[in-house]
Order: sequence, then structure tokens, then C-alpha cells
Amino acid sequence: MNTFKELGLNEDLLHAINDLGFETPSDVQAKAIPILLEKDTDLVALAQTGTGKTAAFGFPMLQKIDINSRTTQGLILSPTRELCLQITNELKLYGKYCKGLNVVAIYGGASISEQARDVKRGAQIVVATPGRMKDMIKRNMVDISKIEYAVLDEADEMLNMGFYEDITDILSHSPKDKSTWLFSATMPKEVSNIAKKFMHTPVEITVGNKNEGTNQVSHEYYLVNSRDRYSALKRLADANPDIFSVIFCRTKRDTQKVAEQLIEDGYNAGALHGDLSQNQRDMVMNSFRKKQIQMLVATDVAARGIDVDDITHVINYQLPDEPEIYTHRSGRTGRAGKTGISMVIVSKSEIRKIKSIERIINQKFELKQIPDSKDICEVQLFSLANKVHNTEINHEIDQYLTSINALFEDTSKEELIKKFFSVEFTRFYNYYKKSQNLNVTDSSRGGDRDRDSDGGRDYGSSDNSSRYFINVGKKDGYDWMSLKDFLKEILELGRDDVFKVDVKESFSFFNAEKELQEKILAFFQDFKHNGRFVNVEVSEDKGGGTSRNKRRSGSGGGGRRSSGDFKPRGERRSGGKSDFGGRDRRGSGDSKPRRSSSSDSSGPNRKDRRAKGDFKPVESSFSPPRRSRRKDD
Repeated sequence: MNTFKELGLNEDLLHAINDLGFETPSDVQAKAIPILLEKDTDLVALAQTGTGKTAAFGFPMLQKIDINSRTTQGLILSPTRELCLQITNELKLYGKYCKGLNVVAIYGGASISEQARDVKRGAQIVVATPGRMKDMIKRNMVDISKIEYAVLDEADEMLNMGFYEDITDILSHSPKDKSTWLFSATMPKEVSNIAKKFMHTPVEITVGNKNEGTNQVSHEYYLVNSRDRYSALKRLADANPDIFSVIFCRTKRDTQKVAEQLIEDGYNAGALHGDLSQNQRDMVMNSFRKKQIQMLVATDVAARGIDVDDITHVINYQLPDEPEIYTHRSGRTGRAGKTGISMVIVSKSEIRKIKSIERIINQKFELKQIPDSKDICEVQLFSLANKVHNTEINHEIDQYLTSINALFEDTSKEELIKKFFSVEFTRFYNYYKKSQNLNVTDSSRGGDRDRDSDGGRDYGSSDNSSRYFINVGKKDGYDWMSLKDFLKEILELGRDDVFKVDVKESFSFFNAEKELQEKILAFFQDFKHNGRFVNVEVSEDKGGGTSRNKRRSGSGGGGRRSSGDFKPRGERRSGGKSDFGGRDRRGSGDSKPRRSSSSDSSGPNRKDRRAKGDFKPVESSFSPPRRSRRKDD
């Protein structure tokens, strides 16, 4: 079908579609809308992010509900506040000519009593996050006992976030004969299970192959040492002057840290994660949509509500723990028929994950080189030249031309051009002229690697890594996963900087790249946890056995140290000095000096516009982390 009219939509909806400038339905809309309009049925629709899924279920629901009734007839569950608000706003636009339509958003972080009042005024459709919806049902603030249609949007992400029990509870208060429509980008086993539990012989439609990425996005990866990850990020940004991107980190803490570093270095950056208040999140997203923020650093959960069509790049600062999540990340770009680039910054220990993701998205990654100083200076110079060439003349400057011409009276045209462009070119040239090569040779891609006790996952070759003994084990409540998370948290490392974790009864082994050895040994010099010293030493055992360990010089040996109370990291170290041997905490050879708002600040030229909203650092914990999912409500 080539037009929305052929899909069977009524005049009110077609009028709104015309106002919105929609011309032809997307594949998922063309497949889903006729089915949902023709009969009351359960539906499972698999389609990538950015393919128009909201309209695919929104138009049929708007056409089938009774606008003249004040009863709640439609319920749409979405994983995040941002996505909840996005769906609500889109439904209001679709139904702008449906007189009497009332769509209400229910989500955490806003007044629950006000939301309850909006529902009681007569909301035919409620769009909600599971946590807040469950709470309001429990308080008898909303009644879904008569709904006719229930939509589970981004079902895979809701289940990844641990909302299975909430969804089960919510739907138990709804009629059994309702129509349930499940929309998802991927089809993991959990989504299949929920479909079997709540749906009756659903119709299944698939746009593309299951879990496959869109062909509008090209996929690149850059291989660097873990310590150079942030420097690589900055170089990629500098090599793309017009970048408008989302940068993904695994945790809220890493997200905040990277965003703050970028802001300090003069980039137009902001953070989006679950620890921000709703007002802060709204302000950050508003700045991003207006392109006042060019680099939005986000967690996977918070980014699910980002619906911006012009994103040029997605940068995976850290790969997700679950390979399927990469599909959602890369789907932030290449939307609405446009092309996009998904970049991944990886260390050697993460190469196997690239292979896994390639199999899932059915596309190949291209290994690219981190740009060198010459490339960056050249692209920045020509970017500035193009901007100057395309700038529209403001004739208000005419009154000052006489004085300006007098100033440059003895300057030739060639010399004037050199002077003008040197103002900006010199910033990048001086900053990058002594920069190191960040690229690492991809010698291990496609090679064989050993499986280890890290949950059977594959990791890079240990030729460039050190193996460590640590005197904690199963009796201290650790398994390989919780110990890995614990080490990553207290050492402020990326998840894949710690690998080959082998947990015994009273001690354990783990690997990390050799360049991290000084940092790791220095940290555990006098580290005490839960009333006793934790001892870490370099081990002679390269494979996780029980051979003797090398005693670290000056360590005191075997954890037999003087007693003392455990102190948090901030109290054990002097505040003004770097953490390890005088090195910059960021561990970056490319680390930029802090900038003032002055245009004469050092480093590459960046406007110092900062994201609105206060950013609160996330405090770490030294107890073994639990693997439970966090809810964003």
C-alpha cells in the first residue's frame, strides 16, 4: 500500500497525517495498521527503532476507541518517562481533529495526584511507565478494568529493566478479552514468554529479520587501549566538527563522569540518566533537540525516549552487557530515511563482542583508525573555511569596515587569509602536534581465545595482561560476576578492563591489561574492606590455577598489615593530587586542560555552552554489587 488512505484510516486521522507531512506509511505501519483496523486481535510486531511503531499502533487505537466515552479504553505501557511523554505527545498530534480526545501520561517524577485528576476527567487512553501505573492501580487512582486495547511498547527493554512482575500485576487488573499489541525491536526469549502468557494466537509481523539492524546505519569500531578510551572519544568528536551524537555508557556513574569531562574540556555536552530529576531531564533533552548540546551522554534506559531524527552518530563508549541492546543503541541514528554512523570504542578484551553483535544484526563492522593530528587539523580547517564561505553577510558590520580596513591596510589578501584561519587552526595544531597514536593493532580478531570462568565469555589474549591474586572468594559472598563488578567499581575501570575472573573458596584470580598494573597495585597498597585488609598481588599463574604468587615489593606480604579502620577512597587520599603515582586520573595522553569561557582558552576551539540542570555525581559502593535490574521509575 502506497498511501495512508489505502490503509483504511478515517478523515480526521488523514487530516492530521497531512498536517504532519507524512506521505507514505513505513513498512511496519503498512503491515500493522490494516490488521489492527480489520479485526480485534492480538499482535506481535518486530521492527527496529525509528521505523514508526508509535503510529503503527497509535492510529488504529485512535480510530477504534469511542471518543464520546469518558471510560479508559486504551493502555500503553512504555519503559521510560521520556518514551511515555513522547508517545503521549505523538498521539495528541495524531488525534488533533478527534474532538473530545484525552490522552494522559502517567510516569514517575511528577505529581501523582495531578495525574490521577487528569485521568478522572475522562482519559480514553493512558500512556504509562510500569512502576507508576502499578502504584496508581494499588491506590485505586486509575481503573483499567474496561480497557479494550493494551500495548506493550519496547517490550524487550521493559523486560530487560525488570518490569516483568509489574506488567503481570498491571495486566491482571484488565479484561481477559482485550486485544494486546506487543511492539519490540528484538525478540529475546523473555519477550516470547510474555507473548505466550498474555496473548491468544497473536498475529506476528516482522519488518526485516528478527533482531537485525537497519541498513541505514554503518557500523565502525576503533581499537584502543582501555586507558585511551576518553582520548579516542575526543578525537572522534574533533574529526567530525558537525557531530550531533548520543554517546552510550553502561552505568549512570560513567555517564555522569564522561559528560562532566567533556564539558570541562569545552564540548557542548550533557548527561541523561536516571538520577536526574524530571525537570533536569526535560531541560537536557530540550537543549539537545535545539542542538545546544551536540554530544548527549546517556545510559541505555534513559536514551529510550530520545526521538530526534537528525542524530549523525551513535558512539558506544562502552559496549552493552547484552549484545541485543546494541540494536537499540544504533537505532538512535539513521532514522526517518536518513543515514547514520554507529561507532564503537573497544579494547582488545572486547573484540569477541563485536563478532557476537555482527551475528545478531547481520551486518559487518569496519575497523577504522582513530584520526591523527594531521587529519584532525585538516578537517577542522576546511570546516571553518566552509562555514566562513557560506556565512550570510550581516551589513551591520559596514559601519566598522573603515577602521578594519585601516588596520589591515598593509596586509596582503594571502597574508590576511592565513592570519584569519590561524586563529583557530593554531589551537588544534598546538594541542595535537605531540599527540600519540592511540590505535592498537587488531591482531586477535577472528583468532581463538580461551573460555574462562567469566560466565563462559570470550576475552582477548592475555599476552598483554597481568594476572592477579586477591584474598577474597566465595566465603566472602562473591561469584565471578559480583567480584568483577566490585573491582570495576572501586578501581573506576571499564567492565571489560577486568577479565578471566576465577573465584575460589577463600581467594580469587583476575586479569587486567599490563598498563593498569601500577594503578591496581597502588590502590590496594593499604585497602581495607569489611574490617580486614584486601591484598592484591601479581600472580605467576597465568590461567587461574593455584601456583605461588609473587610478593609485591613493599606490600608487607599476605595481607598481614597493621590494623586500622576502613576509610572510603576520598578520605584515604589527598584531594589535590592525582590518584596513582602523579598521573592524571583520566589516564589520557590527550587530556585537555580545563578551559575558561574565554575564547582564548587552550585546546581545540569549542563553544562553552553547557547543558542546563545540575549534575549530581553518583557515589560508589564498596559492597559486592547485586545483579538485579534497576527500574527507571
